Amino acid sequence: MTASSAPPPATRYPPGAQAFPHRDLLGIGHLQRHEILFLLDEAEQWIALNRKSAKHAETLAGLTIINAFFENSTRTLLSFEIAGKRLGADVVNMHAATSSVKKGETLIDTAITLNAMRADAIVIRHGSSGATALIASKVDCPVLNAGDGQHEHPTQALLDALALRHALRERGETADDFTGLKVVICGDILHSRVARSNLLCLQALGATVRLCAPPALMPSGIAEMGAEVHYDFDKALAGADVVMMLRLQAERMSGQFIPSEREYHHLYGLTRKRLAAAANDALVMHPGPMNRGVEIDSDVADMLDRSIITRQVEMGVALRMTCLDVLTRRRRGIAGWGDGA
Repeated sequence: MTASSAPPPATRYPPGAQAFPHRDLLGIGHLQRHEILFLLDEAEQWIALNRKSAKHAETLAGLTIINAFFENSTRTLLSFEIAGKRLGADVVNMHAATSSVKKGETLIDTAITLNAMRADAIVIRHGSSGATALIASKVDCPVLNAGDGQHEHPTQALLDALALRHALRERGETADDFTGLKVVICGDILHSRVARSNLLCLQALGATVRLCAPPALMPSGIAEMGAEVHYDFDKALAGADVVMMLRLQAERMSGQFIPSEREYHHLYGLTRKRLAAAANDALVMHPGPMNRGVEIDSDVADMLDRSIITRQVEMGVALRMTCLDVLTRRRRGIAGWGDGA
């Protein structure tokens, strides 16, 4: 069964800018359920566009989007660049390795410089938690958080929700949220901004989230956010509807968190045998990049009927097109999205 193209009920969220009243997208934690649903519903038009042979719109024609990435990225940077260009915007990528940051320029001075260039939206990825909020406080245009330290990665959580909703609809599920869904997120929870944002997003949409990791990679106090905490992967998988694997973020580890990758795979790697503990039709997800043979085996990652990893990548472009569209509507003078809306 394919997803319905019928328009969403008018009562799902408030009209106009009240549906998403935020200037920036800095995290999931401050979003209400209807605001998340609004972004997911808005993305449907861009999914349809991206599946056509001609993938171009003039929605953001004349606008300038700056992608300022202070950390390396493949999927996120490329999808934001493609998203902006498919909407007709002028897109400029700024890489920290070739910027004045290497000459000692402060983050605030960088923000002031970007603001002086009169960008219409700035996408920021930074290694420090809270960096995107700091930049947002210094500029006049919308700021989108593309990952800040160990804090949040909101567009990743939203695209994951979009990919999951599409996969469930194709199986005949008609619900718009994830009420009753049991989701396991396993891996390096401690260093993962993706895990944090997904926990907040999935819970807002009604899912039960089980977090699983070795004790050294499980953040203290995470249960207070409503997650079920597990250290035994096989027990965590019991009856799960969705399994999302995370890589070990070695670049953020300053100490010895695991004995070895081989031992880690033995205890926390997703294999076909281990997946059998989950529901018979459990879906497999991974935000990437994958370390095959460490947190996930190739024959699981590539399962045609269960893995939606490539669908996550596809939905990333559509979801980021949505965020650029929605956050620039005030600047473009869209009816109902003015300052007084």
